[in-house]
Amino acid sequence: MSSHSDRWAILGGGFLGMTLAHRLAKEGRRVTVFEAAGHLGGLASAWSLGDFVWDRHYHVTLLSDTFLRSLLAELDLESEIKWVETRTGFYTGGELYSMSNTIEFLRFPPLGMLDKLRLGATILYASKIRNWERLEGVLATDWLRRTCGVPSFEKIWLPLLRAKLGENYDKASAAFIWAIIARMYAARRSGLKKEMFGYVPGGYARVLERFGSVLNQDGVCIKLNHRAQSVAPTRSGEIAIKFSDGQVGSFDRVVLTMAAPVAARICKGLRSDEERRLSAIQYQGIICASILLKRPLANFYVTNITDARVPFTAVIEMSALVDKATFGGNSLVYLPKYVVPDDAAFDLSDQALKRLFIDGLKRMYPQLEESDVVCFRVSREKFLFSIPTLKYSKELPDMQTFIPGLHLINSAHIVNGTLNVNETVKLAEGIARGLLSLPDRAASFAA
Repeated sequence: MSSHSDRWAILGGGFLGMTLAHRLAKEGRRVTVFEAAGHLGGLASAWSLGDFVWDRHYHVTLLSDTFLRSLLAELDLESEIKWVETRTGFYTGGELYSMSNTIEFLRFPPLGMLDKLRLGATILYASKIRNWERLEGVLATDWLRRTCGVPSFEKIWLPLLRAKLGENYDKASAAFIWAIIARMYAARRSGLKKEMFGYVPGGYARVLERFGSVLNQDGVCIKLNHRAQSVAPTRSGEIAIKFSDGQVGSFDRVVLTMAAPVAARICKGLRSDEERRLSAIQYQGIICASILLKRPLANFYVTNITDARVPFTAVIEMSALVDKATFGGNSLVYLPKYVVPDDAAFDLSDQALKRLFIDGLKRMYPQLEESDVVCFRVSREKFLFSIPTLKYSKELPDMQTFIPGLHLINSAHIVNGTLNVNETVKLAEGIARGLLSLPDRAASFAA
């Protein structure tokens, strides 16, 4: 029987909230997880594509994803990961190129040899940087121009930055580029230099089902379809949560894991400087199409795009990684479009986006026909990831708010990495240790 009397509430049933709940409950804390959706997983949740179920957004496990792999081992799933050598494509100037090895890189026509050497040296240099904090004081655009040279910046990096960040590309610090390079470079095995990506058979639907079962075994209470409307301190020192259906619950400690703008809106009683720091975090959203096709496209796992005429950021051919038998012999393709939260594209209907995206695919792959499209679904997320602006880590709000017992923790606190499941689990593991060291508040109330 636990000696801890605090009642913990975690708002958000994504990997951050689930991992925190898992660690807290393992140490005897009484934890309830509230999730607005009807399922766990957040950005890593799964959905149906016709007769098949797979991830709502594209995810991949790297050999270097030690935190995720450790968690999967606890769930008895790590040993089942399928590791596959993948290929990379590059679409620029209306042409599709393979960029899967050094020889193909050296043959890449849009860049001269000197520019290629500078680009390769920059990637190698960035992969070895350990003091990432100093890069937070330099704009990514300035750093890339200086290290790669103007031709590489104009032809490669600038289109990629615009594709990922839109017109916010000139606000991101060089730490943003470093984090991307550091993770992807780590995906290449030492010596062989091959990209080895992995996935759990069954995708995140299977991982989340297993994780939910483990949380139940931990004693965690999971409440789905519970959207928090407001969070506020009470006179008795507890934290009251009001839900959209009118229900109210009170807890000794509450952890919010939703995006900063949402947290700022529903939390009552924050100090003005806390609200300011939360509101200052700038986000990128995503409109991501999942498409089942009767035929493969080019069998590149990822194809980067620098052609502005294409209405999406990249082509992720998941079936170049995952056995196509998983999808009944069809090919699964993701088409992400990164946009600011108030972009007009969020208001486009699914049918309008389908027309726009399929036309873009046909531009890239002329052999594609309308009859090849088996299923088309669109996911929209207005707050996908925060943009690491200058001095980003110094301007973040504290995770412990001015309100005793109220903690604001979300993916914006990933300060030296990119948003992915491994970094999310890593963040949760570190935070859990700090939360477990906190004294019980309920005991102080009783005293």
